[in-house]
Order: sequence, then structure tokens, then C-alpha cells
Amino acid sequence: MNAVQPNMTPRAINRLDYRTPDYRIDKVALEFDLEPRATRVVAKLDIRAERPGALVLDGEALKLVSLSIDGRPLSQSDYVVDEKSLTIHAPPQKFTLRIETEIDPEGNTHLSGLYRSSGNYCTQCEAQGFRRITYFLDRPDVMATYLVTLRADPKACPVLLSNGNPQEEGTLADGRHYKVWHDPYPKPSYLFALVAGDLAVLEDDFTTQGGREVKLRIYTEHGKSERAGYAMDALKRSMRWDETRFGLEYDLDLFNIVAVSDFNMGAMENKSLNVFNDRYILADPQTATDADYAAIEAVVAHEYFHNWTGNRITCRDWFQLSLKEGLTVFRDQEFSSDMRSRPVKRIQDVRNLRARQFPEDAGPLAHPIRPDSYIAIDNFYTATVYEKGSEVIRMMHTLLGEDGFQKGMKLYVERHDGEAATCDQFVAAMADANGYDMEQFKLWYSQAGTPSLNISGRYDAGSGSYELSVTQECPPSPGQPDKQPMHIPLHVGLLDAQGQDIPLRLEGEATAMPGRVLSVKQPQQTFRFIGLPEPRALSLNRGFSAPVNIKAEIGGAERAFLMAHDSDAFARWEAGQQYATDLLLRRVNNGTGFDADFIDAIGLILRDDSLEPAFAAEAIALPSEDYIADQMPVMDAEAVHLARRALRRQVAETHKASLLRIYDSASGSDAYSPDAEQAGKRALKNAALSYLSELAAEDAGILARIDGQYAKADNMTDRMAALRLLVDLDVPERAAALADFHDRFKDDALVLDKWLSLQAISALPDTLERVKALLSHPAFSMRKPNKVRALVGGFCMNALRYHAADGAGYAFHADRIIELDPLNPQVAARLLAPLGRWRRVDAARQARMKAELGRILSVPKLSPETYEIASKSLSG
Repeated sequence: MNAVQPNMTPRAINRLDYRTPDYRIDKVALEFDLEPRATRVVAKLDIRAERPGALVLDGEALKLVSLSIDGRPLSQSDYVVDEKSLTIHAPPQKFTLRIETEIDPEGNTHLSGLYRSSGNYCTQCEAQGFRRITYFLDRPDVMATYLVTLRADPKACPVLLSNGNPQEEGTLADGRHYKVWHDPYPKPSYLFALVAGDLAVLEDDFTTQGGREVKLRIYTEHGKSERAGYAMDALKRSMRWDETRFGLEYDLDLFNIVAVSDFNMGAMENKSLNVFNDRYILADPQTATDADYAAIEAVVAHEYFHNWTGNRITCRDWFQLSLKEGLTVFRDQEFSSDMRSRPVKRIQDVRNLRARQFPEDAGPLAHPIRPDSYIAIDNFYTATVYEKGSEVIRMMHTLLGEDGFQKGMKLYVERHDGEAATCDQFVAAMADANGYDMEQFKLWYSQAGTPSLNISGRYDAGSGSYELSVTQECPPSPGQPDKQPMHIPLHVGLLDAQGQDIPLRLEGEATAMPGRVLSVKQPQQTFRFIGLPEPRALSLNRGFSAPVNIKAEIGGAERAFLMAHDSDAFARWEAGQQYATDLLLRRVNNGTGFDADFIDAIGLILRDDSLEPAFAAEAIALPSEDYIADQMPVMDAEAVHLARRALRRQVAETHKASLLRIYDSASGSDAYSPDAEQAGKRALKNAALSYLSELAAEDAGILARIDGQYAKADNMTDRMAALRLLVDLDVPERAAALADFHDRFKDDALVLDKWLSLQAISALPDTLERVKALLSHPAFSMRKPNKVRALVGGFCMNALRYHAADGAGYAFHADRIIELDPLNPQVAARLLAPLGRWRRVDAARQARMKAELGRILSVPKLSPETYEIASKSLSG
């Protein structure tokens, strides 16, 4: 096992220490004899020296069987093996290395390398799993073509899959069968994939714009292939969209997807053989919510888009991870925006960024989207690298425009197709294609933290001018006490008294236009607009043009005006979010009441039938408890919870009639479809019911609506929405519904994850005891990442109960990390982050959280993954 002793510091790897590999591997031939506990792997590697010397190959959890060069067996004096590597002392300049190893897929609980899931063989090699299959130069800048032979019992493994195109298959003398696969495109080892087992398949085809006929196949466990239809449809739409929007066509004759139940990640883009966590493939109305359908659409697109932005052009080293991930997240967000509602998608992405990435930027684990060092690269699959990385790409798009961005993409592909590239090379392509200076902009890649913009505006009636003053600052973060000013695109607008956009003309320019993107580059900067009537309201960071915090003196009446009139849908939503945030913080700090202007503005939205239902649902939703708590110097989860409940109740009492009208008119009106229009109607209906639930304790009619929706629902979206409300209510209907849900879906592990998660996030006081009891339930297993994320991860996101004053939530969390780390350190490390937010709570809770981090760090043989997160969380 790859582990460290307590008080031993694993070696950090630094970006600036990068050097090209001493050896290159041009061709890889792999042979697998698949057995559950003793799989034999023969690797034949065509190697050439760039800098002669010892050859050091990565390897973990391997049993070396034999070793030879150009057919000559090596003696023990020719090489040395340790727990992490194989070193050959003096190899030739150019040679073929044959390595035979034995591995144990059944015992591989790390789910990295080759492992077994539900009786099927599967691989996960990103970031460093290939070294658990054979000894190799396991780094992304070593790219080779692969020829793969799979041999197995045809009864146990009728399906044999790897990357590329099938070349040969047949039956061996001993009754086993084999299949040979060839991938003609050079790739790094992290993109290697193997799947073998007894699987069902859904088949389709696709014709590219260039006329290539592509066979599409989605493999699932038996009995589940009929639930892969939406994923197949999403795949075909993704392929067509990438051709239309980016001019990128698929390049092989076969594209395979495999859905597995045990997977550390959401999915993996292995060339032509994508492996998915089955939660992002399987869906039907009875088992998947609208959110599940949207996630499937997005993740299928994301992994397919990696064919070009990740596979054909990969990253030179793992510090460049955002090169492929930030860019591909941007691409999948754009795809989903085109498939659904662009404003709603933008709102959802920003909410997710603020919930996951902004706290990361403000805490001990803060890092740039291109980190400078790491101990375990698996720990850098973060919201910063992915979601903030996407925002950095989006800012480039904002600055260059669609045409300019596409010119940059075209040049990037022309320059680097077939290469392992860097973030700097991507930015250079954008800059060179457009003649645009992006040197200052590149600070987004190297500086951590969320910048803040302090903004004020002043109108001069005499000159008809408006001066917008902007001050930028970025707080210190670990290892970066002082920050340079960033290049920030800030989209602004001014509204007149009728709510119309005022055309804006900067001093010295001839053209006026509604809304302007300003380039904020200095610590302090003033922009002067001329020839204006007196504005009524200032609209800031439209479309969330930059991932920044905005500080501006905007009163409640002005925010209410923006909620009703802003032409930018995101800014309209944002005005409501910031108004609600101000009110809730006032309530927490001073116990004050809520402004009538805000309550009235919510009413206007509820009565405006011209609004897109999906947008209306977002516009009436209050900021989350976590977001409100993050705005406090010292968070108080209970006070925030009570304040938010009070505001929800006042909205429900004031607008009960409108909420009932929306709910009752929508219930049962449409047959289920996962399309965006129908999903939006359900979102608004269920948002109305959520508000009404605040009155359920004294209004039997509302409780009956909630319970009735659960019982009569013909789709999982409505069933889950009702059950989500019931789990927070201390009523008999709660227990009955939970029991019914379990009995309905007890044979569907994926759906039972929802059952576990809902109980973990309940606001009721006995939540932790219920979660502890569920650890022993047959539906839960510490060896199943989806189960752990649902129950343990769900509870740790339940701020109200996680931050209990007695520290029981922290102790529970630490116990589970200590239990999980030997089984699956990657998942353990990813679940650890909430304990690192100890600086956000009061002194007594701080002491308890730090003590639990210390207890984790004292565990013998703690993995490097968990050690890195725990140690940085405690001291960063």
C-alpha cells in the first residue's frame, strides 16, 4: 500500500522542477490474462533514450514475474524493485522491454488501476492508476500507440473492450476467448482503458459531417440497458454540437461507453472507451430526477468533448490539469446552455461555483487553477481546477468574443494536435490568433483566491456623465501573501426609470451600446460614461462576467427594482440573491424584520406568467444556508437556519394564494418528459410547494399536498421533491414515506443512494443518530464510493447538524475518514475538506475540529492523499 507513517512528510512535487522524460515509449503492446485474484499482464514497450542513464519506471502493488530486454532475461544485478518503482541500471539507447507482472483486481479496493466491480473488470488510470497495472513511465507527456490483447473465460467475460478499433478475436485451445484492440492515436497511459465482463449493450450509430459512420455502444449491467437511452441521445447531440460549434469531428469508427456501479469519479474520457459512474448514464422517469437527466446530458457531453480537449491534445504534466478540465467544463456548460435555458444554466453554474469553489479559494486548501506543488495529484481534482478553470476560459471568451475565441481554438488545435501541451500554450494560441495581449490575464492561472471589486458610481446631472470607480483586491492565500492586480472583464449596465437599458458610451469613444464589458486592470480605476440621462439603477457583473465578489452600496429599493427590470437574467437573479443575503444577515446579527420591498418583489415574480418557469423557480429561491454562513466573519449555522426559515415563512404567509395557484394549476397537468420546458414547470411547482411547507405544521391541506404528491407521483422528480420536504418535518408521514421509498426501490442501489442522502441532510435533531444507524443498513457499504458520498458526504454538508456544539458531527466525520482511508484513500481525501473549515467557526468548535484533524494525522500508515489534505487543513 502507498502510505506514510505519522509525522513523516511525503515529498512534494513542484511545477518548476518539471523536466522532459529521460526516456520515451513509442509503442505499447499489452496482454492480459484476466483472473479475479491473479491477473497476468505482459507489457512489451518500445523505448528510446533521450538522456542515457538509469531507467526508472513507476509501479505500485505489483508482483514482478519476469523482465527482459530484446529477448534477454535480466539478472537481479541489472535492476532493483521497491514499493514505488522498477529501476533498470544501464539499458541500451533503444530497446524493447518485456515486463510480466501479476495483479489482484478483486482485492483492489482503491478502484485505481485494474479492479473488479459487480463481477466485471474495469480500469481507472487517471491520474496515476496505470502504474498499478504494469511498470511504466506513468506521466502524461509520454505518449504511445497501444496494441492490447485480452484473454478471459467467455462465460465470465463475454465482453472484452479496450481503446481504439478491434483487430482480431477468436477462441483459444483452452476454451478461453481473446480480442485484440489497436488505438492508432498516441496517448498517455492515463487514457488507457480495459473493461471485461458480462454486460448488456445498447447500440446506435452516428454519421459525422465528414461522412464517417460511427458505431455507438453503451454497456451496462444486465436489466439496465433500457435506462441508457437518454445518455445515448445526449451522446449523439454532443457529437453534432461539437461539429457545429467548434468544427471538431469524431476520429474513429467506434465509440464505447461503459457504466459501472463502483467508480471514484463521475466518469473518465479514455480514448474511445469512456467509463462512467452509472449514476451519470442510467435514467428513466421512475428512478431519475430532472436534475439527474441534466447531469447525464452534461457529463456525457463533457467526456465526449475530451476527445479533442484532453485526448488528442493532452496536458504536459498534472499541473496543467485545468488545460483540459477547465476548457472542457466550459464546453459542456455551453452545450447544456444551448440544449436548455442559457440564463438558468448560468445561474446554476454560478450557484455551484459559490457553493464549492469560493469556500475552497477562501480556505487552507486554496490553490491556483494551475497549482505550483502537490503531494498527491488526486487531491487536485478540485472545484478550482474544474469550475474556476472554466470561468477563466469564459473570461477569455468574453474578452475575445465568439469569433475571436473560435480563431484561438482553431490555432490551438493546429499547433498542438497530438501533443502534450501547457496552459501557457493555450493562452498563447488565443493571444496570437487575435493579436491580443494576455500577459496580465495569465495571472488567473498563477494566483489563488477570489478577487473582490469595490464599486461605486456617481452621476453628474450637469455634464450628463456617470463615473464608475472600481477598486480590486485579492486576499492572501497559502503561500501567496501579496497579489498583483488581475485583468478582470466586468460587464455593466445602467437602467433608466422605466427599467430600460441606457446606451453607454465611454469618454473618448464614438459608439454607445447597452451594457459594456470593461477591462479592469489596475488596483483603482475609474470609467466615465458620457451623454447619459440620470440612471435609476446600476447593473453589475452581468452574466457573471468574472468570478469575483462584488461590494457595492446598493439599497434595497434599487435591488428590488433590478429584480423586476434588469434585462440581464443573471443580474436580475443576482439582485434578488444579494437582497435576500443582506436581509438574512441583518436578521442573524440584529434580529430585525424583513423588508416589504423584497417580499413584494417575490410576489411580482410569482404573478408574472410571462417568465420562463425555470427562471422563475431560480428567482424566488433564497440563497443557501451555506452561502449565507460564508458571508459571516464567524459562521453560526443554527442562527442562519432559523433566519432563513423565518424569511421563507413570511414569503409563504404573504403569498400563500399565489403559491397555491402555481402549485395546484401545475400538478398533474402534463405527462412526464425530461425536456427543459417540462422540467422548468416542475421546478417552479416544487419551489412553490417548498415555500408552502413552512406552513404545513398548522395547515393540514398543505401537508396533504406534500404527502399526496409523494404517494401519487408518476416520476422521481416529484416524488423526491415531496420526500425532501417530509424529511424535515416531524410528522408520521415522514417515516411512512421513507419506508415506502425503501421498499419500492430496495433492489435498485442507485436509487437507494437518494434515500441515504435525504436522511443525511435532514434538519431534524436526531439526524446524526439516524445516519450512524444507516451505516449498518444493507443499503450502505464503505467499499462503495457512491454510498459513502451519499450518506457520509451528505451529512458533512449538513451544516446545521454537522456543526453541533458538542462536536459529535466532527468526531463522526473523522471516524469515517480513518475507516475509509485504508480502503480508498482517494475518496477519503476528497471527503475530508469540511474539517478544514475550522477557521470559520467559534473558538470552541475550532478546538474540536482541530483535534479531529490531529487524530486523523496520528493514524499509522495514513495515505499520502489523506495526509496532504489533513495537514494543509490543520496548518494552512
